[in-house]
Amino acid sequence: MKVKIFAVVAAVMLGIAGFFVYSKKPAAPDVAFATLQGQSFRTADLRGKVVLVNFWATTCTTCVKEMPGLKDTHDRFHARGFETVAVAMDYDPPSQVQAYAERSALPFTIVLDRDGNIARNFEGVRLTPTSFILNKRGEIVQKILGEPDFARLHALIEHLLAEAA
Repeated sequence: MKVKIFAVVAAVMLGIAGFFVYSKKPAAPDVAFATLQGQSFRTADLRGKVVLVNFWATTCTTCVKEMPGLKDTHDRFHARGFETVAVAMDYDPPSQVQAYAERSALPFTIVLDRDGNIARNFEGVRLTPTSFILNKRGEIVQKILGEPDFARLHALIEHLLAEAA
């Protein structure tokens, strides 16, 4: 009897685990981005790549602290199909964002969220840093509040890069 109960419980747990592993992930919102250089693109243009969308501000100490790790992550995975899009919050003056990006030699795409529309569409981001990891299908795989654990982030990126689009 105990064996049957154990088997039923194990089967239910496996079913639940399978549901969470294979359930459809929410699609990233289709928003328009405008880079510091004035170029524009949409979320849909990033399909086929693993993407980290990072909401940050130059006045956020944790954001500034995590930037070297984001640079290293971008440099490590970019050639394999990884993109980083750093979204400067609407309250961050564009001239300050530009100066910081140049001073820090940020190698990834910096966009300005001039009207707060990008943050609103990405689950109403208000706190920085907040990051979203998107798979090659443009689905949100993970949301990270605060500075990421870079070892875990790198493992996730490796896994997502290995997946088919």
